Amino acid sequence: MAVVGLYIGRFQPFHLGHLEAVKLILRQADELVIVVGSAQYSHTRKNPFTAGERIMMIRESMKEAEISLERVQITPVPDVNVHGIWVTHVSSYVGKYDLVFSNDPLTSRLFREAGVKVEKIPFFNREVYSATEIRKRVLLNQDWRELVPRSVSRIIDSVEGVDRIRMLFQTDNPTL
Repeated sequence: MAVVGLYIGRFQPFHLGHLEAVKLILRQADELVIVVGSAQYSHTRKNPFTAGERIMMIRESMKEAEISLERVQITPVPDVNVHGIWVTHVSSYVGKYDLVFSNDPLTSRLFREAGVKVEKIPFFNREVYSATEIRKRVLLNQDWRELVPRSVSRIIDSVEGVDRIRMLFQTDNPTL
């Protein structure tokens, strides 16, 4: 029987650390459901990209890394902001899964309380490979492309993502 893993993130944007996590998970699971969380948010400082753009980033990154899309399902899930029903909410979008891969303490706790096995994901150079760092580099006009798959860089360019991020931070207090 196939083992199905669940990996939840906002992927704002999808970067090389996320890609390494996917590769690691697919060594432990036969199939992977990637949940694009906070799917209803876009065009904000913390969530500059739409759910559709993030799904494209993930799909194209899988193709670029020669990961079979037959093993990967990508599902957008909006937030409900009610922790007591969140696991049921996610499950209603994704179907069956056997274990969750997460480093987020709240996500891990909620799934464990629901009786789901949770495994940590080793961080891949976390101080560099983070979406916050990528958005910061965009703002400071520093090299951010080295932190994402080439396909993600192309998608960000195609949606004018650099201009979008910079526009979102045009205030007197440009904090991430």
